Amino acid sequence: MVIKAGLLKNITSIAIATIMISASCIDTASARSVFEDPMSRSASGSSAISGGLIAVEEEVDGGSIAIGAAANVVTLFRNEGTRPIEVGKINLYPSSTVSSNITLNQCAKGALPPLADCAVVVSIKGLQEGAWRVEMLMSHNGKSKLVKATLAGDIEAGADGDDSLSSDVETIPSEIDFSTLSSSQTLIKSVIFRNITSEVIDIKDIAINASKQAGYSVSSNCARINTGESCIATISWTPQIKGPSEGFLVINHTGPSKISSVNLKGEFTPETSSEAEIFPEAVPGRGLLVSSASMVDFGTGIENTSAMTISLVNVGDTTLNMSNISLSGADNGISIQRKGCVEKKILEPIEACPLTVSWSPPREGAILDDVQVEHDGARGILVIPVRGDASKAVSKDSKAIIEKDGVQEDVIDKTEVLDGFVVTSHSKNKAIISGPGGSRVVKHGEDIIMGAVSWKVQMIDNGVGFINGKDKIILLFDKSLSSVDRFSTSSSAVSATTTDTTGGN
Repeated sequence: MVIKAGLLKNITSIAIATIMISASCIDTASARSVFEDPMSRSASGSSAISGGLIAVEEEVDGGSIAIGAAANVVTLFRNEGTRPIEVGKINLYPSSTVSSNITLNQCAKGALPPLADCAVVVSIKGLQEGAWRVEMLMSHNGKSKLVKATLAGDIEAGADGDDSLSSDVETIPSEIDFSTLSSSQTLIKSVIFRNITSEVIDIKDIAINASKQAGYSVSSNCARINTGESCIATISWTPQIKGPSEGFLVINHTGPSKISSVNLKGEFTPETSSEAEIFPEAVPGRGLLVSSASMVDFGTGIENTSAMTISLVNVGDTTLNMSNISLSGADNGISIQRKGCVEKKILEPIEACPLTVSWSPPREGAILDDVQVEHDGARGILVIPVRGDASKAVSKDSKAIIEKDGVQEDVIDKTEVLDGFVVTSHSKNKAIISGPGGSRVVKHGEDIIMGAVSWKVQMIDNGVGFINGKDKIILLFDKSLSSVDRFSTSSSAVSATTTDTTGGN
């Protein structure tokens, strides 16, 4: 096809005019968005720019919170853009009247689609009366990169008007009152520490703040308390002085308040001391030794050797071991029979043993003595008084000698045979001893029988020794009798008595 030059020129002019008319009809805004992201256009063909992540309410009213109580405040965020947005870290900046922490973050579960909402729940705990405010900053990958929300409200005092600082470690109870103590003993009470926050709290130190005479002490193994968990501490009170005592249990920890405390108080009013009874009161878990008689009384007018037997009974709820049985005095003719109740004797509960006490008066008059029984039961010792009055001294030389199969049977306590004897005159080879049966002369190296016991006499520098087998008893000489005049007189008396005694033998 051949086109003439004039016709081509007319066609070109028409095309240019058509293009110019079309260009003038094009929307200016559409022309500017030609180089923009097509996804940002609206359905009507507009080019609305993404609004990004915003807080539905920039300032949230958290209301009123009581001191020590916690409230959950919900904050909503919305994606007003056309692309999904991923949320990053959230920072909280609370006022000094509250503590805050995030208990729920739905925005962090994944990318937030366009026009979708997500919630962040913040736990607010009241610490001190007054207004409170928490600023929340949330980072994201939207256009603005950061979104802010404000939570505000008031902290009210409790029902009792208490406006003191509340701790993140709750103490149960908040005060320990030992009340009034009249007996001398240790009282023990417990206190529970509970973590009422959503974070782990470490216990740094637990101590008592009180005077040394107050008598408080604490024992605990609390170290770390997880959310909602508890631990326990034991408070002991051993009063040392009469009157009221006060103190504080102080807990240092890593919670926002850093410290918790518990008041301690009590009063010690000891009773007036009274005379101790012969038998103590029963104590759980201990033996208790009692006797069938509160006193061993031989009566009056005693002229011969007498003996009395009493029963010692364990009325406690556990075994009892006797460690020692002895007399308080000496040289009075009292002796304890070495059978029945003896040292190392073990009594089961409700078991008894006999204790026999003998008295051979070495002189006239009354005796004041006591039997001491040491044991591992309540109080640890039982003291039984021994009383009596003799009208005549009893000679121990009149005691019978018991033999079995031709051998003397050792049934006598040798340590008590010579009770009542004294050395009234003393020389290198001879001495005069006086006792319940009168006076007699003893010589060095001779064998004599006294108190139904055979003795070998041994003269020593300061007295006379009496030997029986491996046993040796020494009677000491009173050197105040050894003046020159008395020595000469004593020597003559010794010689005369020795002659008479020898002739009599």
